[in-house]
Amino acid sequence: MSSMNLSDLSILLIEPSATQRKIILAHLIEEGVSKIDGVETGKAALDLLQNYMPDLIISSMYLSDMTATELLDTIRASESLETINFMLVSSETRFKALEPIRQAGVVAILPKPFNHADLRRALRTTIDYIDPEEMELESYDITELSVLLVDDSLTARNHLQRVLNSLGIQNIQTASNGVEAVQILSGAEFDLIVTDLNMPEMDGQQLTEFVRNEMGNTYVPILMVTSEENETRLGHVQQAGVSAVCDKPFEPQSIREILYRVLDERV
Repeated sequence: MSSMNLSDLSILLIEPSATQRKIILAHLIEEGVSKIDGVETGKAALDLLQNYMPDLIISSMYLSDMTATELLDTIRASESLETINFMLVSSETRFKALEPIRQAGVVAILPKPFNHADLRRALRTTIDYIDPEEMELESYDITELSVLLVDDSLTARNHLQRVLNSLGIQNIQTASNGVEAVQILSGAEFDLIVTDLNMPEMDGQQLTEFVRNEMGNTYVPILMVTSEENETRLGHVQQAGVSAVCDKPFEPQSIREILYRVLDERV
């Protein structure tokens, strides 16, 4: 269990609306968070980040000078800032608008107005990212576990790899799509495959079908990490033979629980 408390968190809040800032600040203070800096624009946030590294950035989607997606892309491109935790609070619901920020790796996407319990959960997820608990498996030495990670987004791959590393998994190979993954699988065996669904050339469902049918490998666990919302397509993914599906954005605890189930319980 983490030794860090919500009161230990330092937060940078980016919100152009004074009214919304007051509302979010009140919720944060109610949770015991007191180290909060507030700015109105993306530039002000980036300027502050040159000298200050908060535990979490909470941002609105639409700022006067940029979107949260543009801000997060800038942050992820910076070697000194790329691992910072980011939470979006927005009334935006369009898949096309939210998908890039999901792919970039965020703690949570909360609606406006948000449920206080969801904010508390997201704050605790932030602590799980900052001070993770290494997994202990009965059937595997976690440090020896070999994983193939497949995602066409470099940012998403890096984010997923950091999460897996934080759980104690170090032996990770990566591929940018299903075709590349198939080439790797032709010469190596893995204890676990973690794959995105929507990828060019060969997507996650096709990769799963190849592993299960063409390779005849029915035993390797396949974890699909996706933001797909179409229930019909998700049903086809399940039928293809995945072991579990995890939503983006995900919580480290969710990944941990899924890995316990697909790795320990199957042996």
